[in-house]
Amino acid sequence: MDHLIRAIRADEWAKAREIRLAALRDPVAGIAFLDTYENAVERPDSFWRERTEGAAEGGSGGARQFVAEAPDGSWAGTISVLVERPSDEVRFGEAATVDQTHIVAVYVRPEARGTGLTEELFRAGVEWSWSLPEPLIRRVRLYVHEDNARAAAFYRRFGFVATGERVAVPGSETASELEYELRRPAGV
Repeated sequence: MDHLIRAIRADEWAKAREIRLAALRDPVAGIAFLDTYENAVERPDSFWRERTEGAAEGGSGGARQFVAEAPDGSWAGTISVLVERPSDEVRFGEAATVDQTHIVAVYVRPEARGTGLTEELFRAGVEWSWSLPEPLIRRVRLYVHEDNARAAAFYRRFGFVATGERVAVPGSETASELEYELRRPAGV
């Protein structure tokens, strides 16, 4: 597979919507995302436009969404990265104590899994994190549902380490999300 890994553009909201809805229809969506297909499909076009504009190349810098684009223009996968500063309002999990980014919304279509696209998407997100101007990003974090062993194994292979932090899954009385982090390497 020959894919281009790139940041989305502000005018690509319909494609961003389509891949998000595909992700939410995936069999593991219930443990991979804090959203449902039923909720997402009801959101107006204005929601998808704003969401895409905020994560697009040339956007505000508070978020970035990357895609794996096939030669025919279709998207085989996506990853989003949110910037979190200690002064920011907490979106999920513990408040940032250092300048960090937070990887969310990771999805690769079933037919593209095992091809290296997930690694390429993660590489793009992490490299973007390290490239942000002062204050420097000190770590990249993510959360994984405690029952999502496949995703957790990938994160560890990529270099993420469990921090020991656990957060209750919204709407569940027993399930937890586990925090993983990747610390900024010296000299980067």
